[in-house]
Parts: sequence; C-alpha cells; structure tokens
Amino acid sequence: MATSSEKNQSFSMNPRIERDRELIVSARQRGRWPLLGVFVRLSGPGWLQSAITLGGGSLSSSLYLGVLVGFSFLWLQPIAMIAGIIMLSAISYVTLSTDERPLRAINRHISPVLGWGWLLASMIANLVWSMPQFALATASFQQNLFPGVFGPDVMPDPWGKLVVCCIILAIALTAGMLYSIGGWGMKAFEIIVKCLVGTTVLCFISVVVKLMSTGELAASGVFRGFVPNLKLLSEPVAELAQHIRQVAPQFQDFWSGLIVSQQRDVMISAAATAVGINMTFLFPYSMLRKGWDKDFRGLAIFDLSTGLFFPFILATSCVVIAAAAQFHAEPAPGFLGEVDASGQAVRPAANLVGGFNDLLSQRLAREIGPEEMARLTPGEKAARLAALPEADRRMAAMLVTRDAFNLADSLAPLTGRTVARYVFGLGVLGMGMGAATMLMLINGLCFCEMLNKPARGWRQRVGMAMVSVGILGPFFWTQAKMWIAIPTSVFAMTLLPLAYLSFFLLMNQKRLLGENMPKGGKRVLWNVLMAFSVILAGFGSLWSIWSKTRWYGVAAVALFTALVFVVHFVRKARESAA
Repeated sequence: MATSSEKNQSFSMNPRIERDRELIVSARQRGRWPLLGVFVRLSGPGWLQSAITLGGGSLSSSLYLGVLVGFSFLWLQPIAMIAGIIMLSAISYVTLSTDERPLRAINRHISPVLGWGWLLASMIANLVWSMPQFALATASFQQNLFPGVFGPDVMPDPWGKLVVCCIILAIALTAGMLYSIGGWGMKAFEIIVKCLVGTTVLCFISVVVKLMSTGELAASGVFRGFVPNLKLLSEPVAELAQHIRQVAPQFQDFWSGLIVSQQRDVMISAAATAVGINMTFLFPYSMLRKGWDKDFRGLAIFDLSTGLFFPFILATSCVVIAAAAQFHAEPAPGFLGEVDASGQAVRPAANLVGGFNDLLSQRLAREIGPEEMARLTPGEKAARLAALPEADRRMAAMLVTRDAFNLADSLAPLTGRTVARYVFGLGVLGMGMGAATMLMLINGLCFCEMLNKPARGWRQRVGMAMVSVGILGPFFWTQAKMWIAIPTSVFAMTLLPLAYLSFFLLMNQKRLLGENMPKGGKRVLWNVLMAFSVILAGFGSLWSIWSKTRWYGVAAVALFTALVFVVHFVRKARESAA
C-alpha cells in the first residue's frame, strides 16, 4: 500500500470528487441505466487516451495499410486495441485499488529497472512522437485548410512552416496549461479533447459514407477485411503479386521483399499506435489527478470502452477503407506518361517525386551494384532511371509513400472539393493537434514524477515545453509527411512490453493489492487476458528489434533483462538479510 508521504503528494486536484463518488454509489443502487448515465457524465481519462492514439501514427498506419494491403488488414487494429484496453484496464485496477503512484509501486514491488525504464521510455516516446504530429498539423494548415495564407506560394518556406509551427505550439501549450490548472481548467480541457476526437471521427466517417454513396466501395470486400489473413506476414497481397509477376524474373524478389518489409513495418506501426507506452503512463496518472479510487474502477473500464475503443476503431477503419479504395494497387498519377482529357501530360504530385526516384534507385542498384551506382553522375543516373522497364516503374508508382493530402486530392472528384479538402483536412488537423497537446500533457506528468513532485506548477510546464522539439519535424522531413510516423511507431513498439510486463506482475502482487487481489476465476481470467496482451506486445517488439538491428538488438534486450533480474534478486537478498 502507498506510504503516507506518497499519499500526501496525491495527484487529486478536484474538490468535487466526493460528490462524484456519491453519484456513482447512488446510481449503482438504482440500477444499470442510471449508472450508465453517471458514467457518461463523469468520463474523461478514456477520451484523453483517444486523443493521443488518434494522432499522426494511427492516421499514417491506417493510410499505408490501405495502400499496401487494401482491406486485408482491417482486423489488425481492433485486435491491437483490444489487447491494449485489457492492459489499460489492469493498470486502472491496480492504480485505483491501491491509491499508489504506479512508478513507486513498480520500483518497490517489481524492479526499479522496470519502473525507471518505463518512465524514461515514455518520455522518449513523447519526444520522438511529437515530430510527426507537428509535421502532420503543419501540412494540414499549408496544403488543405489555408493554402492561400500559409502555402509555399504565398509564404515561402521556411517562414511559412515556422509561422504555422508557432501557432500550433501556442495552441497546444495553452490547452495543456488548462489541464495543469486542475478543477475547471481540467474539465474544460476534457471537453475540448472530446470535441477534437468527435470532430476527427465524424470527418472520416463522412468521407467513407460519401464514397459508398458514389458506388466506389463494395461492402462485401470491406467485411472480409476483418477476417485475419496471416499469410500476408510473409508474402505480398494478391493484387500486388500479379504486378510483380510482370517484372523481369531476376528482380521479382526485390519487389516482393520490399513489399513484405513495408507490410511488416506498417503492421507493427498499426499495433504500436493503438496503445503506445506513453498512453500506459497517462491513464493511471490522469485518474489519480482526478482523485479516482476503487469506487471508480467500473467507470474507468467504461471510459476506456466508450472514449477509446469506439472512436479509434471508427476513425482508423474509415482511413484504411478510403485509402484502399483510392490507392491500393493503383499507380500514383504522372509517373507513367499519362495524359489528361485535353491531351496534356499529367504532372506527378511534387511530394511524391523524391520517393518514386528513391524506389527506382534501389531497383537500379540491385541491377548494377552499389559501387557502379555511386559512380554515376546525376545526369547518367536520371537517364538510367528513365530507361528502366515500365513494369518496374509501375511498381514504384504503386508503392510510393503517399500521404493524407494526396488521398484528399484523389477523393475530390468523388466526394466534392469541400469534403476532400476541408472536411478531410479538418480531421487530419484534429489528429495532429490533439496528439501534440496530449504528448505535452504526458511529458509534463512524466517529468514531475521523475522528480518525485506533484504534477503542477513550473515543473509540469517545463516537462510540457520539452515536447516543443516536435517543431523540428516539418523542417527535417522532406518526403510524404506521414511516413515519418512509421519508423517512430516501430521504435515505440520495442518499448511497449516494458509497461505491459510491469503491470502484469503488479496485478499478481499480493503484498501490493492485499484484499483487492482478484481471486478464483476472476484471477484466472485476468491472467489469461493479460498474458495474451503481453505475448502480443512481446512478439511485435522482438519482431521490430530483429528486423531493424538483428543480433545487436537481441543482445541489448538480453542485457536489459539480465539487469532486471540482477537488481531484483540483489534487493530481495538485502531485504532478507535485514
């Protein structure tokens, strides 16, 4: 149980907590529907989770899932989210049953290596993840919503990007400061977050509804996508495989390997962005800050289901569906000599040219070797790329990393300019802005907990300001803005098992939970569900590590694991000796 000194540093800043408790107790006595009404009224932390998960990572992962595999991976994100909600529910149960701050509980009852590793990994994820959020929100301002004000033609870069970044940063910091006030400020912040999440979801739903009304989508194909197809872990999807067969036999394995590698990265990214390691830090501390305890455990699980699961699944599935309908196995226009109705050559989107040439350069390097490739002059290289067979150029045009704004442009003839440009752009902006704000909030909580201080005052503001490093994202990423979220998601996936394992062990700590320890069938059910989540996260993490670093990553994991056990047994030995 928490020590008195830790309870004195309670994160609760809400004087209405006793009234909320009485509302829950009274409603529970009156029946299910009154209780449901109270839960809807008091929900909050789950919506904060939704704001952070519906960010650039979820959008980019959903977009590239649609581009690479069509509807085939619609099942992936719901399963990843279910696994994440299982662990977040366990986190809420442990936190609300003990009223002990999670970091101190992990350090005391499990291992300080796991505890501090969890905190530092969450902070690293906040800083890394901030870059795609700012890049995404900035691109939405410049390309979709206000091109006549902040676009490169009106306000040349870097000044246009700098002005937009400062606007986004100011809004995110202001919203974060509301939360740090507590009381009415925290309530206002939660209302703003709910509005952002709701707007984002409605924007993407409206796009899919519009596509269905035009006859561009077949419902049967969409529903089949919710049935898992594990073959795609090791082979390209059928629609791309038929195009690979048109390539010269000696280069078919190049394109197959490239597609499978991208499929795996996007799968990992989609799983990692469903519930990231920084979300596992936000949820318990946001509940403690509101003053929740064991009387609020049912509310916490309800909050996760309504405020996190449904908005996430609706928004991400709609993006996958729209991207698959427009881009899957379809070459990006302008790269294969197309002409429009007037006979004019179609120009490719400027943000895709670099990625297209990079894919062709990789293909050429496979043919002539990296040494010969390095000796080519720019003119010679351009000529060799232009001379590559059309089948290879078609593959590159299909695989080039398009972003949400290319998707909006492609939707314009079907959905109309307003929906494509403004509604879709508003949804993208809501994702980027909401996630950037939440990353600041989480980092403020992390920084205060690292210093063992209450989450308020100048320390929280310093922690929030650290995430301002994200404004570098729009300046240092020149390809499709959304692809930056894929490598950062893969990085985040390697860290997620830290949190899952920590709370899996805490859930089985009798010394910590005492009489609140689940018993009998409930304990078996909790452990089966948590084991599923831990195994899934561990598989994704090891897969990420092996695919990117091979034996170096495996050695680092082994070293960290050994350190956890050494510290644990040394501490146990000291406790026994005392």
